Amino acid sequence: MTQPISDTPSTSYARKPDRAARRSRLREFQSQLLERMQIARSGTDVRVNQLGVMVGQTRCLLDLQQVSEIMSVGAVTKVPLTHDWYLGLSNVRGNLIGVIDFARFQGMPPSPMEQESRIVVFSPTLSFNCGLLVSRVLGLRNLTDMVVQDGDSQGTMPWSGQRYRDEESEMWTQLDLSLIVQDPRFLHIGL
Repeated sequence: MTQPISDTPSTSYARKPDRAARRSRLREFQSQLLERMQIARSGTDVRVNQLGVMVGQTRCLLDLQQVSEIMSVGAVTKVPLTHDWYLGLSNVRGNLIGVIDFARFQGMPPSPMEQESRIVVFSPTLSFNCGLLVSRVLGLRNLTDMVVQDGDSQGTMPWSGQRYRDEESEMWTQLDLSLIVQDPRFLHIGL
């Protein structure tokens, strides 16, 4: 006895094009972001681009000269007797880097490791094998499209720089990774 052939595709088959399309769009976005980061680093782009990320619920801007790459969160090996903000070690292209939950380091709630979470790896020019766990990468932001917020500082954190308001009235805080790696508390991960 033969079974009738259904006109409707199976559920698993219907999902595959969506996943494939999402992966394709993600690859395209990452490729465009990498290309734009390389252009910005080379100095051929006259705009002042910064990498926009979410640290907890705070929108932050990172200088592209201080960032080497953006990685998906893979395996992070815990290191005993370290602060809760030090998540452990991760292998990035054969190099071990320390992974820091930067939101937790600043006293905010811990960042969950979700699908959109990323590790922003420090540039080799900083001589510090480290990466910050961020909630999301928001892409490149042009500072010339933002308004400087005079007298509006982030607070007592020495690595927090100028604040900006974008066209959607969102606030952004510029972070200086070179100042983060000089902070004594950041350098002492052990309990």
